[in-house]
Amino acid sequence: MVAVLVSGAMAACVAAGVVRESREPRRRSVAEAALLVGGVTVVALLVLSGTAVLAGGGVAVLLVSVTGAGWGAARWSRERRARQALSGPAASSGLDGLDTGALTAEWVRTGALLRGTPSASALQGLVVRRAHVLDELERRDPVGFARWMAAGPLASADPAGFVRVEPPRADPSTETEAA
Repeated sequence: MVAVLVSGAMAACVAAGVVRESREPRRRSVAEAALLVGGVTVVALLVLSGTAVLAGGGVAVLLVSVTGAGWGAARWSRERRARQALSGPAASSGLDGLDTGALTAEWVRTGALLRGTPSASALQGLVVRRAHVLDELERRDPVGFARWMAAGPLASADPAGFVRVEPPRADPSTETEAA
């Protein structure tokens, strides 16, 4: 029993250090994370050792395998749902099919999602999406895009005031009438 409690204390100390040094936003305080990990470690070791004593080592290995696979599947499912929620309806369509107003709205929408706490994979998807939006905005209106970039970070939240919503019209003096 002493070995189980010492293992729980060691796991709690490691968890406290990881949470304290993590750059990710905290959902729990350092003490809460340490107590949770320490408690889970003690309970898991007691269940595992009890299973090994009562049902044998093979059943204990099977229990660890099934629990690990279930945890992995749940985590994968949660990540997948988070990616789908972050992608939204506008992200599933190509950017070239969107008008400029929708592109600027996509820029604002993905910026709001970045201010949340997306997972690493969702963050990477958002960054790639925003890079594509920037490329498309620059392709459509290079002058407006340059004005937006020159305005600096304070004015750069919404590009709608800088880029043209409509494509440029041809100069009427250069048009010729078809006879």
